[in-house]
Amino acid sequence: MAGERPGHTLQTTALVNEVYLRLVDCGQVNWQDRAHFFAVSARLMRRILIDFARSRGNLKRGGAAPRISLEEAPPVCNEPDMNLVALDDALKALATVDERKSKVVELKFFGGLSVEEMAEVLGVSSDTVIRDWRLAKIWLLRELSRETGHEA
Repeated sequence: MAGERPGHTLQTTALVNEVYLRLVDCGQVNWQDRAHFFAVSARLMRRILIDFARSRGNLKRGGAAPRISLEEAPPVCNEPDMNLVALDDALKALATVDERKSKVVELKFFGGLSVEEMAEVLGVSSDTVIRDWRLAKIWLLRELSRETGHEA
C-alpha cells in the first residue's frame, strides 16, 4: 500500500478489514501457529490487492468508465495498479521456478513480515530468507524489465 498513489481508493484500514472478514469466514481453518496465520493473511492481502488492481484495469479499458474526448483526457496516465498486476504475473512465473522464493516475496511485499517472521513461516533460517529475497529481487527485476521492454 505504501507504493500506491495518493488518494488510492483502497486504504490500508479497508484492506485489513477485508482480510479480517475473509479470515472470519474461514472458521474451518485449523490454525497451526502464528506463522501459519501470517502466511494466510499475506496470501489474502495479495489476492485482494490483485483483484482490486485487475478490476481497476478493466475499468480503464472501458468497463463502466464514462467516455471523454481526447481533448479532455489528462496528458499523462499513471498506472500503478497495472504494476501490481505485472508483479503478480511475475510472482506466478517465479513460483514455477522456485516456490519458496515466491513465498518470500509474497510475505515481505504483501504481508510486511520481517526476516525472522518469514523464516518462521517458511521453516528455514534467516540467512536462507535473506538469500532468497536477494535472488528473488534480481529475478523479478529482470522479468519486470522484460515486460516493460527495458533491460535491467
